[in-house]
Amino acid sequence: MSIRNLKAMFEPVSVAVIGASNNPDSIGFALMRNLLAGGFIGPVMPVTPKYHAVAGVLAYSRVADLPEAPDLALLCTPPASIPGLVAELGAAGTRAVVIISAGLHRLSGSDGENLLTAVLTAAQPHMVRILGPNCAGLIIPRLGLNASFVNSGVTVGNIAFVSQSGAFSTVVLDWARTHRIGFSHFVSLGNSADVDFGDVLDYLASDPHTDVILLYMKEIRDARKFMSSARAAGRSKQVLAVKGGRFALSEPGSMPRSDTGALAVAGEVYDAALSRAGILRVDTIQDLFDAVETLARARPVIDRQLTIVSNGGGPGVMAVDALLAGGGVPADFPLALKRALEDCLPPFRQAANPLDILGDAPIERYLAVLKLLLGETGVKTVLLLHSPNALLDSSRLARALVEFLRGSRGSILTCWLGGDTIAEARQICAAANIPNYSTPETAVRAFLQLVAYRQNQETLKETPSSVPEDFSPDSQTAKMIVEKALAAGREWLTEPETKQVLNAYGIAGVETRIAADAETAAQMAVELGFPVALKILSPQVSNKFDVGGLALDLDTVAEVYKAAAAMRQRVGALRPEAVIEGFTVQKMARSHRAHETIVGVTTDPVFGPLILFGQGGIAVEVINDHAIALPPLNMALARELISRTRLARLLAGYRNRLPANLDALCLALVQVSQIVIDLPEVLEFDINPLYVDDQRVLALDARMRVARTGLPGDRRLAIQPYPKRLEEYLVLGGRRLLLRPIRPEDEPQHHAFIRRIDPEDFRLRFFGLIHDFYHQDLARFTQIDYNREMAFIATAETPDGGRETLGVVRGVSDLDNRKAEFAIIVLS
Repeated sequence: MSIRNLKAMFEPVSVAVIGASNNPDSIGFALMRNLLAGGFIGPVMPVTPKYHAVAGVLAYSRVADLPEAPDLALLCTPPASIPGLVAELGAAGTRAVVIISAGLHRLSGSDGENLLTAVLTAAQPHMVRILGPNCAGLIIPRLGLNASFVNSGVTVGNIAFVSQSGAFSTVVLDWARTHRIGFSHFVSLGNSADVDFGDVLDYLASDPHTDVILLYMKEIRDARKFMSSARAAGRSKQVLAVKGGRFALSEPGSMPRSDTGALAVAGEVYDAALSRAGILRVDTIQDLFDAVETLARARPVIDRQLTIVSNGGGPGVMAVDALLAGGGVPADFPLALKRALEDCLPPFRQAANPLDILGDAPIERYLAVLKLLLGETGVKTVLLLHSPNALLDSSRLARALVEFLRGSRGSILTCWLGGDTIAEARQICAAANIPNYSTPETAVRAFLQLVAYRQNQETLKETPSSVPEDFSPDSQTAKMIVEKALAAGREWLTEPETKQVLNAYGIAGVETRIAADAETAAQMAVELGFPVALKILSPQVSNKFDVGGLALDLDTVAEVYKAAAAMRQRVGALRPEAVIEGFTVQKMARSHRAHETIVGVTTDPVFGPLILFGQGGIAVEVINDHAIALPPLNMALARELISRTRLARLLAGYRNRLPANLDALCLALVQVSQIVIDLPEVLEFDINPLYVDDQRVLALDARMRVARTGLPGDRRLAIQPYPKRLEEYLVLGGRRLLLRPIRPEDEPQHHAFIRRIDPEDFRLRFFGLIHDFYHQDLARFTQIDYNREMAFIATAETPDGGRETLGVVRGVSDLDNRKAEFAIIVLS
């Protein structure tokens, strides 16, 4: 993570165009035209040996002839020339280069070195930042800087648009110009050889001219860098992402190795990552346009309640349908508000939501109703639907609405239905920065996007409950089991081995015994008690059901003998290479109260390990009810993962079915998360089914695939987990203290610590008198990104067996690791 020298790219004083041209069909011509037309006040210096002047500006034959080193250089020359130009510009003092030219990653120089690698090598000694190659350039409207070949006309606004697609960028910029939406930045990343999403997000996070960041994504290469930057930007800006590829086709001949691997698809992985970063994802161009309209103009929503006002019954009903279908809630009117609204309506009309003010409503009725609604504390957001008619000029209504809202703090969305008749009304609202939409459905969808964004943010800041103190995993035993399998050259652990790993982390499994032959299996069945389950035991067979290696509800010794013989024959025929080591025998776990769930892990090539939860059983892929999350998980994130499945409603209890023990289920997910952190060799595994009832969780079947990765467990994760290795005990003044990094679970304890600080110490630490901190402040103190900052707390046991915080020390460095801030406070 570094924003070093990005100021030269995004706030240049001078610009050079290397490869400038007078040919109207060339990129060099388009770059010069846009730079001069944009109104950039600094010098623009064309470099080309072909012309004495370009677009009326004196040209220079070589970089060496330039009168000064440009802050920013735009390169649109043949690929082979790029590495040398970057080296020459860097030596001269240029610190930012935009490479428009394409094809560098596919070509090599005369020495055989890949051109893209050569460019990065040339840039490194001088810390030259590279945007591109194969990009459209960048636009900073407030500076009059259009350093791109995109048509001009982009106006100043508060949205930064960062894109990996040049074609998509032109669509969005053209739409925005039509709808009078401006931008603080437009950045085309191209191939992102150097500057990528993470760098730009870090820069924009502290940019005072940017309130909203819009991303168009094709791919992420460095997941940890992106997640860290996105989470940091999301704390201060609204971040929206468009990502195609929600569905993925399997490669020819590919076969999922586990249920979890089969269920996790690319689109869901990005959903999980973006949600964890607090970013709102949209799927379609129309959704994007609606979201931009909303984020650029609408005020933040408080909750999912919406009040709908319409001058006709039909549009109001359509809006309510869309609201309910999307999970929104029509707001209720208090009795006093109902009566006041009815006083504004014709006689015998009742006030309900949607509120139909009738087609003959004059402007005064609109404004009277809005005044009541926006002045009511219980009404959070209002959607005004207007259908044109001959009784009221829509443009007059729009002007009156603009004037009325000038002094209002209420949140309002407008929908002007129709075409040419209401075109001017839409333009009036757009000019006044009032959100406006063309249909009830798009307006409601935009509202629900705001709701989803707020929900993402609240989930990120939620205070998790503490993991039970007695959760102390035996990671050494688990590592020995995995190492034994790897030493034997095995890819899959046997079911008993997998359950031993789970047991080492506190996840109980049904008692499982190993039998070498049918006779031993029958004897064990008698000891366990009928009915039993019989499974084939083979390192080469991970999915027993698919090869007939599973028999359930065996009630007699004879049935066990028969099932074992048939099983050997079927598996031998279907998997002749499989070495059959025997059978496993389990007592059938019966519970009419239990739900069959699946908990699993798979590994994504970009985002690393992923945790899956959903409806389990043999039909898991058919039911396809699951959700995915990035580890590490805490209890709050585990609960949120569960809530994203349809199964969650069943787990809450229904009819005579008791609610499931969600705390136990959440703990199991946290325990699985810890396995992923501690055991980097674990590539994927399933617990399917994991029984969950009102008392406990129980693993009935499990399998685990392992391989050497050469990485510590935490380095595989897209999000840096809690660094437990930094914990340290010491004795001071007779008390045993634990020094450790702060955790999100520490919020209540940290709040109690802050309240005990001496007022004078408090003033010296926070440079002022603050009476108390709220949840959002405490979340910022305790929910830190260990990649970017560190806070250590000193804790000690209290007489009642709890723990208290006695002091905290914080260290925060800048993104370039050149400067750092340090603060410490202890109870006096």
